[in-house]
Amino acid sequence: MIKTEKEYKAILNRIEILLENPGNIENTEANDYIELNLLSDLVTDYEERFYPITKPNLAEVIKLRMAEMGLNQKRLSELLGVSTSRISEYLNGKSEPTLKVAREISLKMGIDASIVLGV
Repeated sequence: MIKTEKEYKAILNRIEILLENPGNIENTEANDYIELNLLSDLVTDYEERFYPITKPNLAEVIKLRMAEMGLNQKRLSELLGVSTSRISEYLNGKSEPTLKVAREISLKMGIDASIVLGV
């Protein structure tokens, strides 16, 4: 078990060195393959404890998709059929979309319904 950030960084450096040799990734009989896998498991455990990945909120996902689609708030409001002030409220987390608007967000922006509905 990794106990400190210093140990974590040292193990990451060792993993980088081990990854330089493709044989360490492909040859399951090699000692370095075993070491690489053990160290990777230790890093995974440490990262799950100290650097958990949380689900993004709807506002973050909409902002990302807006950037990917080249949309501004005005264009998004036109796409979804709601006012720009309502879009602003969604993006600032001040209000949640209605079920009808959530459906439009999912369909027109290609965002999975489970993300839009927060499930």
